[in-house]
Parts: sequence; C-alpha cells; structure tokens
Amino acid sequence: MWKTLHQLAIPPRLYQICGWFIPWLAIASVVVLTVGWIWGFGFAPADYQQGNSYRIIYLHVPAAIWSMGIYASMAVAAFIGLVWQMKMANLAVAAMAPIGAVFTFIALVTGSAWGKPMWGTWWVWDARLTSELVLLFLYVGVIALWHAFDDRRLAGRAAGILVLIGVVNLPIIHYSVEWWNTLHQGSTRMQQSIDPAMRSPLRWSIFWLPAAVCHADADADA
Repeated sequence: MWKTLHQLAIPPRLYQICGWFIPWLAIASVVVLTVGWIWGFGFAPADYQQGNSYRIIYLHVPAAIWSMGIYASMAVAAFIGLVWQMKMANLAVAAMAPIGAVFTFIALVTGSAWGKPMWGTWWVWDARLTSELVLLFLYVGVIALWHAFDDRRLAGRAAGILVLIGVVNLPIIHYSVEWWNTLHQGSTRMQQSIDPAMRSPLRWSIFWLPAAVCHADADADA
C-alpha cells in the first residue's frame, strides 16, 4: 500500500492524475454550486423570523465548514510530510493554505454581515467567532512560514509543525457553542428542525466546495 502511495506521489505521475481530474472537478463544482445557489437564493422559503436575510446561510455555512475541513486535510498532509518525508505532502499543505484562508475570511465576513441585524453589532468576541479568527491567523502563519525559507524542505517542516499545533483549534471551533454560552447559534449539523426546503439547497451549497477545493488544489499542485 505504502509503495503504491509513494509511486502516486512521484511528481510526474501526480501531475498527470491532477491534469485528468481538474476539468471534471471544475464542471462538478460549477453544476453543484449553480443548483444549490439558485435553489437556495431563489426558491427556498423565507425564514419566519429572519425573512430573506437568512439566505446568507448558503454562503456562510459552507465556507465555515470547509474552512475547518481544509485545515484538517492540511494536518493529514503535514503529518505525512513530517513522518514519511513526502515532498508532495508539503506542497499540498502550501497549496491548500491560501484556499483555506479565503474560505475562513468569507466565513468571518458573511458571519459578521449575518450577525449585524441579529446581534446589533458587526463583531463580538464570541468563542466561535474568536476561534474562527484564530484559524485565519493559522492559515496566514502557514503561508508566511512557507515563503519565509528558501529551503523548501525546511519551509515544509516549519509549516507542517504549525499546522499540527493548530489542529487543537478545530474542536474548539466546532464545540464552542456547546462548551460556552455563546451568541452564535448551535451547530448546523444539529439543526434538524430546519425546513427540508431550506436544508436541501444548503447541502448542495456545502457539497460543491469539496469539488472546488480539490480543483483549486490540483491546479496549484499541477
């Protein structure tokens, strides 16, 4: 198994695989995103309390979920890079970091825009918001470390160590609404009371992101 993985991680072979997947991932992400957003922004019913302002959920929640998902993927790649010294794993970390930073930034901005009419302010030092902001700083730190060294091996090791240290922030983000008394609503995963007419387009909006992220990551690696 490990021999096969090492063979797949050889740059020419990996670039060939990425080149095959890139167009299909691009098509998949566009189709799923189009369906999810047209359904969510155009046809899903308005919320009985928030009206149409809740529709930002179709951008905010997917971005927030995958800001953590991308970081978790980086942690796996960082572990592989540090333990098995696979160069492509370090490159994967470097490729995913800017993408994760963008999604984290989107989650913070859309969350602030959503929170303003609900909380009366753009920002509060809520446990969920603060830990998500820390995640953005971690992404920026990984990007900075990757570009701080001319030696790619040293840069990959430094960035990988920071990624693995920062993993502790992921459960804090996820469980912050359960561990502390926060203004932020409960986890979307737990909101089984969401009307199916709202929940279905949300799932489409969430599932386009893996395809888009994989497309961008494969494009960066290639």
